[in-house]
Amino acid sequence: MTVSDRWLLPDGVEDILPPLAGQIESLRRDVMDTCQRWGYQLVIPPLIEYLESLFTGTGHDLELQTFKLTDQLTGRMMGLRADMTPQAARIDAHTLGQEGITRLCYAGHVLHTRPRHMLTGRTPIQAGCELFGSASESADMEVISLMLETLRVSGLPRIHLDLAHVAIYETLVGEAGFDRDTGAAIFDAMARKSVPELDELLGGCPPGSAGSMLRELARVSGGKDALREAKRILEGAPEPLRQALDQLDRVADMLAGNYPEVSFGFDFCELRGYNYHTGLVFAAYVPGHGDAVAKGGRYDAIGSDFGRARPATGFSLDIRALVSLGQRASRAGKAIWAPATEDPALVGVISGLRMTETVIRALPEDEGVDPGSRNCDRALVKRDGQWVVEQLD
Repeated sequence: MTVSDRWLLPDGVEDILPPLAGQIESLRRDVMDTCQRWGYQLVIPPLIEYLESLFTGTGHDLELQTFKLTDQLTGRMMGLRADMTPQAARIDAHTLGQEGITRLCYAGHVLHTRPRHMLTGRTPIQAGCELFGSASESADMEVISLMLETLRVSGLPRIHLDLAHVAIYETLVGEAGFDRDTGAAIFDAMARKSVPELDELLGGCPPGSAGSMLRELARVSGGKDALREAKRILEGAPEPLRQALDQLDRVADMLAGNYPEVSFGFDFCELRGYNYHTGLVFAAYVPGHGDAVAKGGRYDAIGSDFGRARPATGFSLDIRALVSLGQRASRAGKAIWAPATEDPALVGVISGLRMTETVIRALPEDEGVDPGSRNCDRALVKRDGQWVVEQLD
């Protein structure tokens, strides 16, 4: 290894430097403060756990994204978390074990074996909220509303929210009775929204059949017109489908009344997290950015693997991505420059100022340094025996 190689970081891994690091930390605090004002309690899960915990429920989809290593104390396999949702579920089901409603929030680094797409790294800073113990539509509304509030805090200029319901796909596939290989091919084509492939796979299904409905739904997305079209396609379908469409309609209407600046749409090919989600799912987008900036949904009974099945819904987002997309005003104010003079009175003044201000005290090596180069616009100077703050030219 050459000397220059020692400074290299792995692909997709980066140092976060000033001022970006300060902006990320400021947003992290604001997001967590917002969640806690809604009654969500902060938890700090460990960075590393045994694989059995990390791959529970939602974690099964994360196996390829998780770095694995052997615990030198026990010989068991451990993983570096790729998502904090399974950890929150473990905390609710096993560590806390509370009855009734539990609201948890979290923020921290997760590690991915590979970037989710070309514009992200492998070390996102994930934040999120999870609500356990309620299967009600009110809980879904609370979580979606809180997600939109955190996106407001992030300073995003415009937000589009897509709503979907996994019961629609789940019911139609179950009724159609496809064999395993055909079902897997349909799932893959639906997830990629490949209409030509679905035409090939489902083109032989008779009109009005579950397969024919799936094929038609793949062409439907958009606003309320799309929802009306989906209701037409699914007319006469089993009751769970009509209930899912009615729920989408109600939730969209309530959210539109509370968030008139947000545009809403419906995507009946949305299968993200299908293997663990059990109801309403949602994803927020910013125009011009292809990947969701925040996403979530209902995942009832995830805690069953920990010995306590609980209804649950939640969302997560990437703080680092939100900073790059948002338009938050910088809070980084200018600092006060203090000389290196050894004066007890100066020490007292600096201590008092640091309760509300940033004060940088010069060191011997700073002689002749321009305070402006250290982000200072004021300086402590001694006037008539008193240390006072004066504006720099």
